[in-house]
Amino acid sequence: MRIALRRLLRSADLDGETFPSGAEFLESLKARQPDCLVLDLHMPRVSGFAVHARLTEMGIRLPVIVITGHDPDEASEHALAGAVSAFLRKPVDDQALLGAIKVALAHSSTS
Repeated sequence: MRIALRRLLRSADLDGETFPSGAEFLESLKARQPDCLVLDLHMPRVSGFAVHARLTEMGIRLPVIVITGHDPDEASEHALAGAVSAFLRKPVDDQALLGAIKVALAHSSTS
């Protein structure tokens, strides 16, 4: 999934970085904060919910696009509460994901 996502981003001339786990993404924030985050809810070691909670605790505000193969109540609640920019179910349509990223980046640059 990470390789496919990286290729998709490159094909749309977007600079993106992928991480094998939520923990590694959180560690990367010491060096650089992204403009937008595509967050899978089900990751090894640290779940997407935990990553999102940690960002909030750290005071980091950035657009978050959630992707998931499951639709737990918590995910829907986050989306409905406006805590995420977009909520996409797997399999994710490439154009829908790119559209969500572009909207999130545009919103981020105007905030």
